[in-house]
Amino acid sequence: MHATRKTYKNLALFDFDGTLCKKDSFTGFIFYALKKRHIVKQGIKILPWIQAYYLNIYPAHSMRNKLFKAMFKDAKASEIQDIAEEYAYQLIGQLDAKIYQQLLEHQEQGDHIVLVSASVDIYLEVICHLLDIDLICTQTEIVAGKYTGNYSTLDCSSEQKKIRILEKYDLDQYDKIYAYGNSIEDLEMLSLADYKFMVGEDTQLPSLENKMKLA
Repeated sequence: MHATRKTYKNLALFDFDGTLCKKDSFTGFIFYALKKRHIVKQGIKILPWIQAYYLNIYPAHSMRNKLFKAMFKDAKASEIQDIAEEYAYQLIGQLDAKIYQQLLEHQEQGDHIVLVSASVDIYLEVICHLLDIDLICTQTEIVAGKYTGNYSTLDCSSEQKKIRILEKYDLDQYDKIYAYGNSIEDLEMLSLADYKFMVGEDTQLPSLENKMKLA
């Protein structure tokens, strides 16, 4: 019998904040939107929550939801999306050079690349369009042209990363699975991989030199 022909050579899964991007893009977006919308009072109100988020006083997935609602509930979607597009173009200049080069090498050999992030779709959709890669992330809710402040999906972190990947992709269609992360929230995603890289722990990126041919 002939082996089933695989759609792609490999599947490459990249976390964003702290991995492909050197900064925390989520809180960065909140500060960027505060500045653009000139709502200083709102910034003062949520500053303690942002500090708690950085200090890991509360679970990150809970704080992200709380911060998003405090910032964007009832905000006009078109206004926030314009801000998000500007922000996304800035983030492209803040990608980690080494990880980004790895992504480009995956692209060169025809691998299927997916950004898998707990951050929100508002600016990540722009990022993925610019990079020409797929996206799995936390989706936000819009009703009647305004953000409700709620998510339309669960926070895409930890086990949710693994669940969403398996829902969207048939891993049997790939020769090898690569995954790149930087925190405990990426461990479930990395558990799917044949080759994994954890920023801050691993020193050498997986080699892509032995390019595998399609079956």
